[in-house]
Amino acid sequence: QVQLVESGGGLVQAGGSLRLSCAASGSVFSIRAMGWYRQAPGKQRELVAIITSGGRTNYAESIKGRFTISRDNAKNTMYLQMNSLKPSDTAVYYCYCDAVPGLTLVDYWGQGTSVTVSS
Repeated sequence: QVQLVESGGGLVQAGGSLRLSCAASGSVFSIRAMGWYRQAPGKQRELVAIITSGGRTNYAESIKGRFTISRDNAKNTMYLQMNSLKPSDTAVYYCYCDAVPGLTLVDYWGQGTSVTVSS
């Protein structure tokens, strides 16, 4: 099992910055990719960014050039640096990982952290 705990959300003005953190615990040795998803009110959950165990990244078009995903494997923590925030970035942000704690690939999710960007 893997447990994921997000932190760093909050209220920020448009143009501001926030850094989200996701701390992993449990069977962290089995974690492969990690990522961030978000869900705005009334909308479906969408991928924001993902980072593989080797450090390769992929971003949603809507946040390219503004957000940066990173992970510190020694600390079992992933980050999302969010700059130039827009009101449209308002959402609950969820940490995600896939892992193989046993014989099968399993998805894990954090509880979410809320980000509100005011205009």
